[in-house]
Amino acid sequence: MSEQPSPPWRTRPRSRAPRQPLSQQAVVDAALAVLSREGLGGLSMRRVAQELGTGPASLYAHVSGREELLELLVDRVSADITVPEPDPGRWTEQVREVARQAYRVYAAHTELALASLATIPTGPNALRVTDGLLAVLRSGGVPAQQAAWFLDRLFLYIAGDAYEGALYAEKVRAAGQDQPTWWARMREQLSTYYRNLPAGRYPHLREHVDVLLAGDGDTRFEFGLDLLIQGIATHVPGGSDRSRAG
Repeated sequence: MSEQPSPPWRTRPRSRAPRQPLSQQAVVDAALAVLSREGLGGLSMRRVAQELGTGPASLYAHVSGREELLELLVDRVSADITVPEPDPGRWTEQVREVARQAYRVYAAHTELALASLATIPTGPNALRVTDGLLAVLRSGGVPAQQAAWFLDRLFLYIAGDAYEGALYAEKVRAAGQDQPTWWARMREQLSTYYRNLPAGRYPHLREHVDVLLAGDGDTRFEFGLDLLIQGIATHVPGGSDRSRAG
């Protein structure tokens, strides 16, 4: 018997695309979409479940909770960071290259820069980057303990710098201005304020206001990176040529 047709004045049910089966990768993809639109404060298991068109309980078969989800997200974006094969003659420049990559990744995912500040690398991509950098440092003669502490400080610096940049970007957006205009106005206001400070109390701030306000974010990031790399190079025993920062 053929199916009876519905009267033409009734709304016909729309056919739905078959739901994709849930997986950890699908959960992470949905979480990254939520994070990009709503920020870290808007990320929750319930919100990710809504993004996937399912209930929160179904997510727990793939992710234990928000903390693990953040770890997976940090690991996902770490996939974009490549680490070269160690070259003892270029180890400082290799560290610099990887640090720049990590900075670009965190600058593109600033909410994850904040999340990474309390995340120990455990995923395959984060572990690959950490292990690769450790190999580069050890190839240059950096002792194991100092190399380990350096990596901790290096990624703290990168994430903190990227997140600070995001906070300034939010101020620019809130002001409804483009970035060059906002920064030019801010520098002008700060310059005026510093120059009008009491001379007897803040003589050095008044004298050096121009250098205090000089340099953009990229220039300052490179300066900090130089300090870190040159500092770890001093721990190479013997002060050989390979310990010189590239």
